[in-house]
Amino acid sequence: MANVVVRGLTIEYRSGPYVVRPVHEFDLDLASGELVLLLGASGCGKTSLLSVLAGILTPSAGQVHVDGQALEALSDTAMTQYRRSTVGVVFQSFNLVASLTAWENVAVPLWSAGIRGRTARARASELLESVGLGERLHHRPSELSGGQQQRVAIARALAHDPPVILADEPTAHLDAASVEEVFAVLRALARPGRLVVIATHDHRLLPVADRVVELTAVQGKASPDEPTRTVLAPGERLFREGDVGELVFFVEAGSVDLVRDLAEGGFDHVATIGPSGYFGELAPLLQLPRSASAQGGPDGATVLGLTLAKFRSQTKAGSPAAKRPATKKAAKKPASKKSAVTKPAAKKAAPPRSIR
Repeated sequence: MANVVVRGLTIEYRSGPYVVRPVHEFDLDLASGELVLLLGASGCGKTSLLSVLAGILTPSAGQVHVDGQALEALSDTAMTQYRRSTVGVVFQSFNLVASLTAWENVAVPLWSAGIRGRTARARASELLESVGLGERLHHRPSELSGGQQQRVAIARALAHDPPVILADEPTAHLDAASVEEVFAVLRALARPGRLVVIATHDHRLLPVADRVVELTAVQGKASPDEPTRTVLAPGERLFREGDVGELVFFVEAGSVDLVRDLAEGGFDHVATIGPSGYFGELAPLLQLPRSASAQGGPDGATVLGLTLAKFRSQTKAGSPAAKRPATKKAAKKPASKKSAVTKPAAKKAAPPRSIR
C-alpha cells in the first residue's frame, strides 16, 4: 500500500548568511487511493515537501516513510531504486527533451533502466494512449500544446508504474481547457494501490480532490479567539523564522528583538519593537511563514497576541496600542560617543519596514 507517514519534518536551507525553514516540525499522513492537494501560498514549503517525498532533498530533521520505506535509512543504491520505481514526478515546467518525440520522452526512464527496443516503445505508446495522446506519438514538444506536453510528462512519470505520483504545480502554465484535461488524467490515476499528491495554489482543483492539506495552517496551532498574553524572559523565543504566523503581537511592556538565524551560528539583529509597538502582521495577512524570529529583549517583554480580525478592529478603533513606533535597527558596534546617539528628528519618521 502506497501510504505516506511524515513525522517532525524540518527542512532548512541557506539564503546568503541566513537559515530559511520553509517546513518546520511538520506531521502528515496520506493513504493509498487518495488524490491529495497540498495547498498554500508561494514560499510555504509545497515544493520542498514534494522534493523530500521524491527522495531528491534531504530534510534537516524528522522521519519520512513512503510505501513502507524509511527514506532517511536508505543507502544510495536503495534510494536510486526508490526514485525509479516508487515515485513518479510531474514537473511544473514539463521538463521534456525538446529534440525527442513524445514517445521517446516517455521512454527515457525505461532506457535508463535498461529497457530498450520494442519493449520500451510498446510501453511508451501504451502510456501515451492512456492519457489521450495516441495520435501524437511522433510529435516533438514544440508541436504540442501546453496541456498535451503536461500529459506527456504524466505518461513519463508512469513509466515504471510507481505507487506514488507527485505533481508540482501541474496546471501553472495551462489555460482553462488544458487544466481540465490534465486534472482529469491525474484524477483517474488515484485508485487503490496508488497515491497522487499535487502541490498547488490553484483553487479550481479543490472540488475534485479527496483531501486538501492547508500547509499555511496545518504547521501552526489553532488561533485563540481571545487575546493571549505572553511574558518573555530575555532572549526567550516567541516564534521562530519559518513558523506559520497566525497572530499579530503588541508589545505591552519591555521590548522584543526581531532576529534572523545565521547559517554559521548566532543571529543577525533586524529590529527592536518597544512598548505600544506591534509586529508580525504580514504572516497571517499574506499566509506566509514568519520571515524572522522574535525574542524577548534585554529586560524581557510582555506581548499580547491577536488574531488578524481582532488586530484590524483595534487599529480601526484607534486603540493606543495600535501604533507602531520606529523600530530600532541594531548597531554593529556599541555607540561610545555622544555623536553616535540619534537625536529626535524634527520631521515625522518614515514608517519601518514590516516584519512578518
